[in-house]
Amino acid sequence: MNHLFLDFAGTMGLIITIVIILFTILMFIVSRIKKCPSDKIMVVYGKVKNNTDGTQKSADCIHGGVKFIIPFIQAYQFLDLTPISLSVDLKSALSRQNIRIDVPSRFTVGISTETGIMQNAAERLLGLHLNEIQELAKDIIFGQLRLIIATMDIEEINTDRDKFLESVSRNVETELKKIGLRLINVNVTDINDESGYIEALGKEAAAKAINDAKKTVAEKNRDGAVGEANAVRDQRIQVASANATAIEGENKSLGNISQTDATRREIQAESLRRATAAEKIASAKALEDAYVAEQSAELARAQREKATQEADVIVKSQIDKQKLVIEAQAIAEQTREKAQGEADGNFAKMEAEARGTYEVLSKQAEGFKQLVNAAGGQADSAIKMLIADKLETLVQIQVEAIKNLKIDKVTVWDNGSSKDGTTSTANFLSSLMKSIPPMNDLFNMAGMELPSYLGAPKEDANPELKVEKPVETKKPEETKKTTEPKTTK
Repeated sequence: MNHLFLDFAGTMGLIITIVIILFTILMFIVSRIKKCPSDKIMVVYGKVKNNTDGTQKSADCIHGGVKFIIPFIQAYQFLDLTPISLSVDLKSALSRQNIRIDVPSRFTVGISTETGIMQNAAERLLGLHLNEIQELAKDIIFGQLRLIIATMDIEEINTDRDKFLESVSRNVETELKKIGLRLINVNVTDINDESGYIEALGKEAAAKAINDAKKTVAEKNRDGAVGEANAVRDQRIQVASANATAIEGENKSLGNISQTDATRREIQAESLRRATAAEKIASAKALEDAYVAEQSAELARAQREKATQEADVIVKSQIDKQKLVIEAQAIAEQTREKAQGEADGNFAKMEAEARGTYEVLSKQAEGFKQLVNAAGGQADSAIKMLIADKLETLVQIQVEAIKNLKIDKVTVWDNGSSKDGTTSTANFLSSLMKSIPPMNDLFNMAGMELPSYLGAPKEDANPELKVEKPVETKKPEETKKTTEPKTTK
């Protein structure tokens, strides 16, 4: 029994030992399986696989996933992917214009997860502390910033920030990739220069912006005023057009009403005529029936035959008379209606003419009133001004009186001087001119006086036109000839 117990105990101990060894081996294997979190890069170094081209690979970089680390042959470390913020205060950087400027900025960098760049990070950043990585990145950024600023003008750096940031991102990131870093963000806070050039540019831009804004405001105000004036003009045009349309519609409606009234009156007159005619005809028919009945009675009686025949003749004549009366009344009614329509039309026409005359006379009276006011309230002066305005017309009328007289067709026989010493020719012309009413007489006939500025009449003036005979010295031979008649054309 003891021997069996010992054998069993030895077997159990061996089994337990084997299980412990297997468990230990399993735990060791499990402990060599490493998982890479998403915010880190696991760098496996030691004995790793070569590159596809057969070259020796220094490390195996894994971003995410699981990797079995072969004990005694391989080891691993993690690179943190947390972004690193760097304050880069660049001082006295020389621009292309040889003006020194200050470019304070802030860069955000981090370890890249690209395949080739992770390898650079594993080779150059593995084992470095965070501050060492920051200093290394700053040195690279400072150098690239100075290089970029030296190739650009201050106007480009200050105004075209996108171009400046694009150049910084392109050049800086290219250099950062060489050590396994990538550029996440660039923020240039401000740009200053010692000479005040950028400040002057800012003032110039501000002044230009203010002037442009003032110009824009003035243009908008002008556009607003023009738009308002156009709107008022359109409103007035539309209102005037609407009023004209309304007045036209009212006139058409009034015309339609007048036509409708005339048609209604014609229908009423026609109905009255028909009713009257029907009444008369019915009355005549009743009389005719009565006389026919009486005629039948008279026919029944032999003694009344003659009287019945006479009654027939009388009834017929009366019926014809009544028909003529009815027709005459109908014609008279139609004539009366037509005359009434014509009278209404004439009345409307005369009323319109009277309104027009009233408007003309009202305007003339208003104009004369203003003329009297302009003449200082003197109605006589105003009338004189009106006459002076028509003076040219009056003179023209006087001239028209003798315009068509052809003097070259008048023959006067002159045989010498008359009693008062004038010739017959002079007397003829004087009589001819007397036929034209003098201007003063024309004013007197109108109940007015000639204005003083046209001259005053002479009291001792001879109303007849005098033609003085020129004094001539005649020779004795010519004395005999004067007694002979002569012809003047």
